[in-house]
Amino acid sequence: MHLPAPAVAGTAAERLAAVRATLAREAAAGGHAPPTLVAVSKTFDAEAIRPLIAAGQRHFGENRVQEAEAKWPALRLETPDLTLHLVGQLQSNKAEAAVRLFDVIHSVDRPSLVQALAKAMGRTGRQPGLLVQVNIGAEAQKGGVAIADLPALLALARDQGLHITGLMCVPPVGREPAPYFALLAKLARRHGLAALSMGMSADHDIAARLGATHVRVGSALFGPRDV
Repeated sequence: MHLPAPAVAGTAAERLAAVRATLAREAAAGGHAPPTLVAVSKTFDAEAIRPLIAAGQRHFGENRVQEAEAKWPALRLETPDLTLHLVGQLQSNKAEAAVRLFDVIHSVDRPSLVQALAKAMGRTGRQPGLLVQVNIGAEAQKGGVAIADLPALLALARDQGLHITGLMCVPPVGREPAPYFALLAKLARRHGLAALSMGMSADHDIAARLGATHVRVGSALFGPRDV
């Protein structure tokens, strides 16, 4: 089952070490390299983020462009080697701001966004890494391209000059995530894509065992959110 995220204890460094140890152990059990840990810092301020940076964490994820614009420029001045991931839905009118700020965008999911990103990358000269979000559980309330529409979206991205590196998904809440992770991995292999962004605080161990290259962990590192 898709369980609630675990309660956290200990210092930021101890929490980070525990998550990394789990990822390494489970990835090895599945015959994979450990995935990149993306610490999802949405709703948390700079004071909550700095202890993880001090403990050695370098990849962070945000859900909203505006929130990231408010806190990350200053943090990146302090620590220039950070990598910032957009893991939430992206509006087409925010494409240029996202391209300027983020190093990786995990949520490419529709033709209008592909076109907006291509224009933004042409204007800015920046080329963040791009992953396509797949609506792996065919849920009407979730973002992501339908599985049947994935080939056409990838073709459009190629035609627009975008380099898609992989796929991302969020499995349905309350269901066993492993089949959905396995399906995403199958789709990535079918389309020759190497990156797999899957797994969050409640199921990052399962994702690592099934070949995730990126896991997006928030509450297991930062604690529960107020919103």
